[in-house]
Amino acid sequence: MTSYPVRTYRDVQQALLARHEIALLDTREEDPHARSHPLFAANFPLSRIELDAYTRLPRRDVPIVLFDAGEGLAQRAADILTSLGYTQLALLEGGLDGWIRSGGEVFRDVNVPSKAFGEFVEAQRHTPSLSAQTVSTLLAEGDDVVVLDARRFDEYQTMNIPGSISVPGAELVLRARALAPDPKTRVIVNCAGRTRSIIGTQSLVNAGLPNPVAALRNGTIGWTLAGQTLEHGSQRRFDPQAGLDHSHLDTSRGPSRALAERAGVRRATLVEAARWAADSARTTYRFDVRTPAEYERAHAPGFQGAPGGQLVQETEMFAPVRGARVVLFDDDGVRANMTASWLAQMNIEVYVVDDASAADLSASGAWRGAKPEPASTPHVRPDELAALLADPASGTLVIDVTSSANHVKAHIPGAHWLVRSRLSQGAEDLRALSDAKRYVLTCGTNALAPFVAPEIAALTGKPVHVLEGGTTAWIAAGLPTESGDQRLASPRIDRYRRPYEGTDNAQEAMTAYLEWEYGLVAQLDRDGTHGFFVI
Repeated sequence: MTSYPVRTYRDVQQALLARHEIALLDTREEDPHARSHPLFAANFPLSRIELDAYTRLPRRDVPIVLFDAGEGLAQRAADILTSLGYTQLALLEGGLDGWIRSGGEVFRDVNVPSKAFGEFVEAQRHTPSLSAQTVSTLLAEGDDVVVLDARRFDEYQTMNIPGSISVPGAELVLRARALAPDPKTRVIVNCAGRTRSIIGTQSLVNAGLPNPVAALRNGTIGWTLAGQTLEHGSQRRFDPQAGLDHSHLDTSRGPSRALAERAGVRRATLVEAARWAADSARTTYRFDVRTPAEYERAHAPGFQGAPGGQLVQETEMFAPVRGARVVLFDDDGVRANMTASWLAQMNIEVYVVDDASAADLSASGAWRGAKPEPASTPHVRPDELAALLADPASGTLVIDVTSSANHVKAHIPGAHWLVRSRLSQGAEDLRALSDAKRYVLTCGTNALAPFVAPEIAALTGKPVHVLEGGTTAWIAAGLPTESGDQRLASPRIDRYRRPYEGTDNAQEAMTAYLEWEYGLVAQLDRDGTHGFFVI
């Protein structure tokens, strides 16, 4: 077993306070991570390290501190990261328990830095809000009101305030003047809980929108707790194909840049950003904050798509290296500046690209982050696997290592779901499966399975193959699937069930979630490492 240096709670705390680069990574799955972790600990599950490392940790010699809660995951994660070329690895002394014993504050839920920042903003700026009852009355009485939903469009489609329009976070300042051209129209911003409605509302206030603006207090949770009905499957959204009114754009651009400058945002060129990305002494993240469709149509090489609202909402997931440099791009002078103004207030060194032209947007398609090559493993085609499964004498067992949500939605008939991280904890999940002569591993698109296959082979001593193209190729071949959770070899710890998502949450869970959010500012004070400020 490789021995790694140990860093104490005080070491990590001092690095955070000094704004030195550090990646504090929780190697557990998302559900245990959400139950308890330090403020700036990014969830970095052992299960997905090879898929995420080069994008989320772009500098190989960045200082990394790994921890778990005694499961041995951090040690295994360090071994994998070492094999990927990372050199400055350490384990947190005593893991999560050591952090707590040393007096470190711990937080629950996910995306906590962003959520705590949202509460901090509201406490400092007294962001205007209206109760669900008040908003419901305004809508019922036909008042001049427009409700803008600041979540992602897929979240909006799951459930939304009746009559609302999907306008994800960074689009609000850019689009609000066109959606509410009469300055007397009241604009109400909502999300599922609190953060994105607070930040969205305060963005419109900060940018000088002349309309009366308020957040829907507690979002769709507050709406539901007030006994109001939500819509489902709505398609209303700002028209992404419609050209921006130049007068609206000009009116929004000036205040957005002024806000960024007040927050300490700096300027950069694409050439500088590329040079910084190659700097071995400093981590630089480059994000394009426009919509996914715009990004995929054309973007600057090396820039990852990160819609501005989600970047502010999930900052530690996009940029887990605290103390890193962040460079933002848009093509309108509004979205990047507004996003940057918030990131800067979250104590992040942030730059906005000013010099780009259409000719610079020479890349297209979805983000394709660099990934390591897995060890060579035999493959089987979908038709070959179908033949094996049709022959009981083949003794073939399919193991699915995709996300549990994907597996439950659709999987190869008879496939068992397993979460990779638990293979490092005695492999009980694997031993509980029926005996097999050979195993075939699959996942969604064959991205993860090749990395897990050697581990299964080492633990079982049996032949292990990987399904070529994964379950996606199986479906594309017209082969049957089944759904359901009847063959879960592992508990569904890979995903934390948020109390504000979906439509079947218990009222007690929603109320408890709101109480937790109300307490975040006090937790920030106790933790003392955030460095947040509000302009």
